[in-house]
Amino acid sequence: MTEAEQAGRPTEPTGATATAGGESVPKGPRRIGTLLAVAAFAFLLDLGSKLLVVAQLEHHDPIQVFGTWLQFEVIRNRGAAFGFGEAMTIVFTVIAAAVIVAIARIARKLHSMPWAIALGLLLGGAFGNLTDRLFRSPGGFQGGVVDFIAPAHFAVFNLADSAIVCGGFLIVILSFRGLDPDGTVHQD
Repeated sequence: MTEAEQAGRPTEPTGATATAGGESVPKGPRRIGTLLAVAAFAFLLDLGSKLLVVAQLEHHDPIQVFGTWLQFEVIRNRGAAFGFGEAMTIVFTVIAAAVIVAIARIARKLHSMPWAIALGLLLGGAFGNLTDRLFRSPGGFQGGVVDFIAPAHFAVFNLADSAIVCGGFLIVILSFRGLDPDGTVHQD
């Protein structure tokens, strides 16, 4: 039994095997299906929520969910978080497209379930906001993203933003733990 096993720490992810050099080599199925399922779920949840709030709340007074601490209020955001960079809508559209391309490249070597979930959240969120930029007024890569979750003393955001933040946070945790998208674990 290895020292890591005695301490109750896994030495390699499920489905990985060790080579003669002691490094982990991924084994098992690629996790593209999981990535796509999580992305589709995040995208559809975001899209459905935006369709609902635009139909029911736009041009109406905000709805108080928890008094003034949390409200639903429709805002069209042409910039990034906190309304930053409203004149740079096309730049944010290009960044979202680049994120989607990067995830597609990483997905070719994806064997880690946690990475599939994290990348799926990023992909679904990026597609959600990119859809708004492409198809909402004024269109043509300059559409305003529908934001509606309005906590007190914070920026108004949407479910796509939440998926992106959760996916990014998970990627930071996975990176600190040494887990790579291909399922290997670095033990530094």
